[in-house]
Amino acid sequence: MIHLFRLLFAAFTLILLTGCQHDQLDIDTSNIEVEPVVFKRLDKDVFELTPVNIHEKMTLFQTKYHTFYTRYVSTIVNNGGQIDSLYSQTLLRFVTNPDILTAHRDLEKVYSDNDVELIGDEMTEVIKRYKALFPERKVPKQYVTFMSGFQYNIVYVDSTLGIGLDMYLGSKNAFYDMMQLPKFRTRTMNKEHLLSDAVRGWIITEFDNNEPVNNLLNHMIFYGKIFYLCDGLLPHIQDSVKMGYTAAQMEYCSKYENKLWGFFAKDNKLYDNDLKLISEFTSDGPFTRAISKECPPRIAMWLGKQIVTSFMKHNPKVSVEELMKEKDAQKILSKSKYKP
Repeated sequence: MIHLFRLLFAAFTLILLTGCQHDQLDIDTSNIEVEPVVFKRLDKDVFELTPVNIHEKMTLFQTKYHTFYTRYVSTIVNNGGQIDSLYSQTLLRFVTNPDILTAHRDLEKVYSDNDVELIGDEMTEVIKRYKALFPERKVPKQYVTFMSGFQYNIVYVDSTLGIGLDMYLGSKNAFYDMMQLPKFRTRTMNKEHLLSDAVRGWIITEFDNNEPVNNLLNHMIFYGKIFYLCDGLLPHIQDSVKMGYTAAQMEYCSKYENKLWGFFAKDNKLYDNDLKLISEFTSDGPFTRAISKECPPRIAMWLGKQIVTSFMKHNPKVSVEELMKEKDAQKILSKSKYKP
């Protein structure tokens, strides 16, 4: 009886210790104060332009959107051309193009002012969580929705986070069919994936991967950290959405995690710096050709996230900020004790 009691006590103690393990992504934002995120709707404003008011309006837009407006005209609408005396005509041609006008009507049906306000509310929570993790780092000063002519999803430039709403009209939008976009792309071009795309696009620019060591492991761990941080900033969004995977693809990863890791661990693939090989395992597509048609794309990123998650689990004293600063991918792998 005493022996049984000891066993039960030991089990109970283990449960307590496990339950009390610190979760670095369990973030308290109760004392975090930030300005509410409000998206400025450049996608609406530019369609107020007419040959009569264009010069007056452009001056107002420059004041309202600051340098982002210049970027918008020169890089997005003008496709990288020089801003000269005719750029106003380029902008007018854009907003009066029949296809662009039709697409804009679709956009207005999908994204009402209330819809965009809700996105702002969700982004406010993201910013709170970000400031809790990184109190000294800057956050975007401006948030803008725009229409890119089906060119840009997410841009972060001049402290402005911009979302090209025409890239999130819904997977069955007629324009995506007309452009013959592949299904693996259009499947995520919807409201459900917009916020996670925006957050991921922003934080990738915040923590750029410009280390001199340019092997597969470096890319794997870099993106693993990005997706791990996304879990902290977007706790209520499904993992499949954050990864851009289907439920079946997530199931495949879980089922074959051991074999996937074995594929990369053998033959020194992790330390290969062949850009073609790195691209094979980090680029988007319908699947990862080198493994199987069932294996989802960007599989190295998914595995990277598992390694980083294991690292944080086994190193509870490491903060998320310290994780993001750590540039030694080999150190993270070694200390992760990752064994699927």
